[in-house]
Amino acid sequence: MTEAHIWQNEKLGLRVVEALKKNRFKAEFMATREAVRQWLLELIPTEASVGLGGSVTIRQLNVLEELKKRGNRILDHNDPMATLEEKTRVRRQQLTSDVYLSGTNAVTLDGKLVNLDGTGNRVAAMIYGPQKVIIVIGINKIVKDVDSALERIEMFAAPMNNYRLGYQNPCVKTGFCMDCESEQRICNVITIMRKKPTQTDITVIIIGEELGL
Repeated sequence: MTEAHIWQNEKLGLRVVEALKKNRFKAEFMATREAVRQWLLELIPTEASVGLGGSVTIRQLNVLEELKKRGNRILDHNDPMATLEEKTRVRRQQLTSDVYLSGTNAVTLDGKLVNLDGTGNRVAAMIYGPQKVIIVIGINKIVKDVDSALERIEMFAAPMNNYRLGYQNPCVKTGFCMDCESEQRICNVITIMRKKPTQTDITVIIIGEELGL
């Protein structure tokens, strides 16, 4: 990144952090993914169960293997060899995990978190259930407002996640959302967190790097 990129990323990140705090979220800006990785390893107790929301951002932090090695129980439903029943069981366990790690599809300049899910397990766990929720957001997820967030999801996040997951939905052919009727559709549940849910401990980390889809 150029010096100008680093400067703007910090300015945008800090602005969103302040907006999130006004919306009652705990929030911090960290310049690099390595800083976030170390912070997570220090924050998460070794005895904690850790649920995952299928986040590309979390996997790009390269923290999961470290958590496993030191003894954390990782609740991950993304095992390609797992049956539907096994995945369903893990998804339900994630809802009561000690720590739930997730990304977000978009965050607005005024501190709203916008997400779109297929099954709904990710957004459900972000809102209520786990003892602590940590949402990690790359600088590329910052958008102006909710309309821009939904546009970002339709133009980028949804088609790229369909491609990543190997689904043959129409957006994989076109490169953008078609509001399809496919049985494999992943665009079923939209959530907008305007303020922190009253009974959920949520910390949001904005990273000064581009991460996730």
